[in-house]
Amino acid sequence: MKKITKCLATAILALPFSIQAQTVQGVTPTEIVLGKHTDLSGPAASFGVPVTNAFRMKIDEVNAQGGIHGRKIRLVVEDAQYQLPKAVQAGNKLINQDKVFAMVGAAGTPMNNAVLPAQMKANVPNLFPLSWGRAMSEPLSPLLFAIYQHYPDQIGVGIRYMVEKKNKKSVCAMYQETDFGRDVLDGTNAQLKKLNLPLVASVSHRPTEQDFTAALGKLRDAKCDLIALGTIVRDTIVPYSAARNMGWTDVDFIGTAASYDLIISGAQGGVTEGLYTVGYFDPPYRNTANPAVAKWFDAYKARFNVDPAIQAALGYVIMDITLNAIRDAGKDLNVKTLAAALERMKGYQDMFGGPLQSLSPQSHITAQSSMIYKVQNGRWVRVAESSN
Repeated sequence: MKKITKCLATAILALPFSIQAQTVQGVTPTEIVLGKHTDLSGPAASFGVPVTNAFRMKIDEVNAQGGIHGRKIRLVVEDAQYQLPKAVQAGNKLINQDKVFAMVGAAGTPMNNAVLPAQMKANVPNLFPLSWGRAMSEPLSPLLFAIYQHYPDQIGVGIRYMVEKKNKKSVCAMYQETDFGRDVLDGTNAQLKKLNLPLVASVSHRPTEQDFTAALGKLRDAKCDLIALGTIVRDTIVPYSAARNMGWTDVDFIGTAASYDLIISGAQGGVTEGLYTVGYFDPPYRNTANPAVAKWFDAYKARFNVDPAIQAALGYVIMDITLNAIRDAGKDLNVKTLAAALERMKGYQDMFGGPLQSLSPQSHITAQSSMIYKVQNGRWVRVAESSN
């Protein structure tokens, strides 16, 4: 009996890495499982699809080189269609059935907020979600890491620019009645307080709203000269174009990174010409791309038969940072070593010209600056440099 026990102990000591790896959800000696709930077929699919495509490209590139510390990366994606019940269902599946090690690039502020309690309970990190809500990195937690400036700060940067550079005085807000929209409203109010200006009027709507006639009428009657937008794609294009169609031309609109989308800038008939938004790096246009971006652009188009959107570039950056951190965490990969690796990130520069990104034990958001863009001739053009 003693001999058997001694042999068993020797065997266990000989395989510490394998046994330890099996105790970390989503990590085995040969594989790391990452998860993502996103919108592949709903109102935010223009974010979810290109980001997911870029994730797969980057993962395939790393796996083709042997993976990370001998482990291949496997990505499991669930379509939540930008709906809360579906997001919760998808999140539960990823956490409890697929046993993902981390969630990466999950889409939507309301959806992330709904899934996060189960994630936190299961000790599954939420890395760089497609949401710039404050709850994505606050309060400070080893499970929460976000990319780029929060929505309230983004809209604050935009409003300050429009007030100080464009002499706007009557600021209003149009926002989704969601966690995302309320974040934008909070940021609008906070910035106006700093500027000693009132919020003249505000209107809210459901993400699937079709008719903005009454809302625009209310804002026009309030004599708004700037409308801060807590909107995404369709609910940005429709009210903006409707305002112009009704002859309301002495008002400007500015959105957040949620509306920084090539579908919006390239809307048919140029109906979004003149729209402002806040973004994080210049769009990946092929004719202005640097050599590294041009190479990536061509590879993306060859694989997916479509030009990469801004969100595809964002997806590349998110997965590049994530895989760099997994590599830096070493062979002993777990939540603690991953968080420590992320907190060591300093001065990361993406190839798209975005701001330098860093993380620390005191801050789990990569950058605190944004840029102002305007639709000109169907393209997003930067009109103001990065600003806090």
